[in-house]
Amino acid sequence: MAIRIGIYGYGNLGRGVELALQQNPDMSTVGVFTRRDPATLQTLTGAPVYAAAEVEHMAKDIDVLILCGGSSTDLPKQTPALASLCNVVDSFDTHANIPAHVKNVDAAAKTAQKTAIVSVGWDPGMFSLARAYASAVLPDGKDYTFWGKGVSQGHSDAIRRIDGVADAKQYTIPVESALQAVRNGENPELTTRQKHVRECFVVAKDGADKEKIEKQIKEMPNYFADYDTTVHFISQEELNTNHSGLPHGGVVIRSGATGKNGEHKHVIEYGLKLDSNAEFTASVLVAYARAAYRLNKEGAYGCKTVLDVPPIYLLKENREELIASLV
Repeated sequence: MAIRIGIYGYGNLGRGVELALQQNPDMSTVGVFTRRDPATLQTLTGAPVYAAAEVEHMAKDIDVLILCGGSSTDLPKQTPALASLCNVVDSFDTHANIPAHVKNVDAAAKTAQKTAIVSVGWDPGMFSLARAYASAVLPDGKDYTFWGKGVSQGHSDAIRRIDGVADAKQYTIPVESALQAVRNGENPELTTRQKHVRECFVVAKDGADKEKIEKQIKEMPNYFADYDTTVHFISQEELNTNHSGLPHGGVVIRSGATGKNGEHKHVIEYGLKLDSNAEFTASVLVAYARAAYRLNKEGAYGCKTVLDVPPIYLLKENREELIASLV
């Protein structure tokens, strides 16, 4: 029987999940749950649409609910609440707050005997695994993570929630000299500010205080305060014309040494180049929804991260097939 998936939220990420499910024949779409008027929403694949509140009544028909809200204000509340009803997967990506988020979700999921996997995507997510594997192999070494150039959905969403902002896109851009020094095995000591810059394109509402908006962006903790940030105010037309895509990517690099007195140097690099941040993140969420379903069947209740999930749980093929094809 197909794993029954619900989609909670229908922005770029929700639409990406809907499309990703079409590529996974062991899964089916129960429907989309939205805070908007369901009658006004047309899905890409014809998936049915329900009011968000209907999740409570339909929980028995959902094997895993994939949460597609933002990390700044949605997921901290939604994930614990919904983990008391369904197995859930989210893409919470405020790195500094992940430990607290795990703790909050864990309590709700264990009480309800549900399984939640949080902070799933490419960073946190795939990059977390790259850091883990590389540090296990090269214990004498240093990790470096560079993002971009690309659009950060979470940071863009955080800007759009500022009073007076009509729309926004934020680009994360690596500092090229820092990236090259790491690739060269120089093991530089880099501050957050030395590794990346952030560039914001903002559409302000009529009459909005642009100076106040820019100040709020640049001083926003966990998002912009630790970076050199540039803010451009542009028209909606210019944003739609020049910034409509969602490209992203980045690299995780570990530079380490082995041998007597660290005589042999090694560099491990894992990289992603993404045409669509949203669709790639959605594809990772769908893979981990399969894992959440399997873990729950085994009685592994509570909150998990990508570090807790065996790789074999992510794939639809059986163990024998995977050993023959991947090992």
